[in-house]
Amino acid sequence: MKLLQNQSTDELATLVEERDKWLRMKTEKEEARNHIYARYQKNCTLSERVYKEWCAFQLFEKEYLATKVLCETANGDLTGKDKIKLETYIQMSYFEKVLAKANVRLLGMTAGQYEMVRSTQASNQKSQSGLEINVYDHYTSSERSVKSLSGGETFMASLALALGLADEIQETVGGIRIDTLFVDEGFGSLDDDTLKKAMEELNKLTEGNRLVGIISHVSDLKNWIDKQIVVTKEVHQGSFVEIVV
Repeated sequence: MKLLQNQSTDELATLVEERDKWLRMKTEKEEARNHIYARYQKNCTLSERVYKEWCAFQLFEKEYLATKVLCETANGDLTGKDKIKLETYIQMSYFEKVLAKANVRLLGMTAGQYEMVRSTQASNQKSQSGLEINVYDHYTSSERSVKSLSGGETFMASLALALGLADEIQETVGGIRIDTLFVDEGFGSLDDDTLKKAMEELNKLTEGNRLVGIISHVSDLKNWIDKQIVVTKEVHQGSFVEIVV
């Protein structure tokens, strides 16, 4: 008190002003500290939320990648793998059975030369694979595209496939029996020996009261067919049907 009393009025005013200045600074610092602490608390809350969202995202990404791979596999789009769709993969198992039965016919018609095999390679990198056919030539021990067959050979391969499909349907689907089969044209592209083998194979199908109908203009077939429906076209008179038994 004695010291304060000894101070002049101006000095006292200066000290009071200095004190008020420091009090204001203290108040500002406390407010700034409180503001920073509030931001810190808010950021902690946000950090926890971000961490939870990140964990959830990682789990979602893992599930997404697994689903994506499964989807690409099912659609035949998986990089570095054969382009085979799920439906094609299922069809392949039946296709193998059809080919096995078709080859029994084809080997007989070609004297053991040709056998159809399922190609494991697509015609190009963008194509789906799995249901394309190659032919294995037992005479040359080589495999090539079925498109390389001649017209007569292609007809025999098509006929063998049709018969193989019919055999597989009857065997797989209970209660279904294919009793009638019609073959339209194609015989004109066969030589005499091949025609004979093809007709022998078709005659085997008639066993057990099956009906095999052949639609053709090849006159040589008349010697092989007992029952015929002959259609004759007459000028200005139209067509006439004659049943030959």
